[in-house]
Amino acid sequence: MTSLRIGILLPTREQAINGTYAAAPLLDFARQAEALGFDSLWAGDSLTARPRLDPLVVLSAAAAATTRISVGTAALTPALRHPLIGANMVASLSHVAADRLVLGLGSGFPMAETEEEFASVGASFQGRVGRLDEITALWRTAWRSGEEGEPTEFQGKFWQAENLDRLPAPAIPGGPPLWLAGSDTPKVLARVATRYDGWLPFLPDVDAYARARRRIAELAEEAGRGAEAVVPALYATVTVNASEAAAKAELEHYISHYYGRSLEQMSSIQAYAWGSAEQCAEWLGGYVRAGARHLVVRIGSLDPEPQLKEIAEVLLPAVRALGSSTTVGSTQS
Repeated sequence: MTSLRIGILLPTREQAINGTYAAAPLLDFARQAEALGFDSLWAGDSLTARPRLDPLVVLSAAAAATTRISVGTAALTPALRHPLIGANMVASLSHVAADRLVLGLGSGFPMAETEEEFASVGASFQGRVGRLDEITALWRTAWRSGEEGEPTEFQGKFWQAENLDRLPAPAIPGGPPLWLAGSDTPKVLARVATRYDGWLPFLPDVDAYARARRRIAELAEEAGRGAEAVVPALYATVTVNASEAAAKAELEHYISHYYGRSLEQMSSIQAYAWGSAEQCAEWLGGYVRAGARHLVVRIGSLDPEPQLKEIAEVLLPAVRALGSSTTVGSTQS
């Protein structure tokens, strides 16, 4: 059975909304998260749609400032960088983080701001799903190209590259695990099951999550990869306050500043919880019972650090207790 892991999102976007880009507070947050017992640290990615510091740079610093905690992107948009630059940046980061690195990858959030962001770097928003799959194929080819018998060129529909063996190899042979940040459509589930190492959705419906998780396991088995080849993860936002009304008001404020949309609008597509740490733990526990094995928690506050300790002291042990008694093969929903 895969053990349950719980990570926390670094507040790079929250910093930007508050008008600051200082690295020191982020590294303090990273060290504190490690000391409090979180399993992983994550950073989001956006250039102009929802601006913040570059996640690969921030995670490199965070990995150097910590010793145990894993680091990952939730999620990186590979299309915003030339694939060879992306491959080199990830390989470089892997030499700082080694086996602590995971990449959650997205093809681009379906919003007008994201389409404008793609245009700003000359990337095509149309066909972005196929382009993401091709970029990951190119990356994996590049990361293996120095090994005996492996190809040193890539010929795809969108990208062609030669001399891939000249690029620095990653610290871990073959590169880090690649997770797909996607929904629960049949096409997404098929891509996850056959191409990726993990699934990182933000589904607001726990029953839909359970069904999709089981389907991925079935498809991965059919593809010859094994039912447990794909890590079932979840990206979830929680706002912790003993007063449920105060927690909801803070989350509303956060969402309006983060996305320029209401909580009601966003909660139809993303997973949110608010209230006491115990209430949020019980809500997350539903996903654990549905098979989630790596939770990426975003604190729904523009000042997230005060909630970090309570989440660590109350929510972490409560959710982990559920994880220790739940097997990933469970059919519960």
